[in-house]
Amino acid sequence: MSTSKEIQHPPTKDCISRLRKEFLEINKNPVENIVVCPHPENILEWHYVILGPENTVYESGLYYGKLIFKYNYPLSPPSIIMTTPSGRFQTDTRLCLSISDYHPESWSPSWTVSSILIGLLSFMVDNDSTLGSITTTNDEKRILASKSAEYNKKIDTFCQLFPYLVE
Repeated sequence: MSTSKEIQHPPTKDCISRLRKEFLEINKNPVENIVVCPHPENILEWHYVILGPENTVYESGLYYGKLIFKYNYPLSPPSIIMTTPSGRFQTDTRLCLSISDYHPESWSPSWTVSSILIGLLSFMVDNDSTLGSITTTNDEKRILASKSAEYNKKIDTFCQLFPYLVE
């Protein structure tokens, strides 16, 4: 039985250079309520944790996910995936946002990892519906926030990349 697979291209030099530069920049100027780092073995796979913002239903939550960049980033947008149940997004599903690979027509190469994550957080605390979003009550979101740290502790990659968030 054969399956068709997308051809995996190695990242371009421009892609690697841009992602390295963005990692240095994000370490120098962190994004509020978000921590992020590339996977040590794959610069095209970045892992993030959204720290649930105060005065929202997500307060105290730790929402883990990843950005999957194309070989030719920044010319193509990344896939955005959230792993931790939040009550806002389906888990382990590509999210359909104007800053994601669902909408390459609206992508701008001037956008950065920081601006992508700020956009994701902004969309998370909003109520607009899109492919990959779900509707739950505020109480359900608060319960998921309280359980998020325990959920993430079961994920090896989360524990390896963000040991300071594992109590």
